[in-house]
Amino acid sequence: MTSPIRPTDDEARDLAKGLIQRARFGAIAVLDPDTGAPLVSRIGVVPGPDGLPLALVSDLAAHTAALKANPVCSLMVGEPGPKGDPLTHPRLSLQGRVRFVRHGDPEHSALAAHYVSLQPKAKLYIGFGDFSIMQMQPSEAFLNGGFGKAFILSLDDLTA
Repeated sequence: MTSPIRPTDDEARDLAKGLIQRARFGAIAVLDPDTGAPLVSRIGVVPGPDGLPLALVSDLAAHTAALKANPVCSLMVGEPGPKGDPLTHPRLSLQGRVRFVRHGDPEHSALAAHYVSLQPKAKLYIGFGDFSIMQMQPSEAFLNGGFGKAFILSLDDLTA
């Protein structure tokens, strides 16, 4: 059988970067530390200063506890448009690890200001002690650019 994965080109790289740039929420998948079962949650997302996903998460959330136990996760961004088959709209699934930037960490203030500039309502709770900024470092990404347009991208493809 012929692989459905196309060679990654500049058009695929630009589409993947654009999906991250436009993302304001995404679905994060983690492993529940108690059961080992997958857990999916919707989180607020913005592109970080480096162009990679940045989120604001609460210690009260199940996905945060799971990520503190095991920082490996997957994040999907890209939503269907108002018309047409949802499977024809582009989406990007990123696999990687996260790191938490807590209040008091040297880069927290700059990242918090950046996050609020793109998610203004977060100003109401970004200062709460249970919230931290989560940076995702993707290791691989799977782009479905629409029907029949599948690509596998590396971190270099997302940051070049």
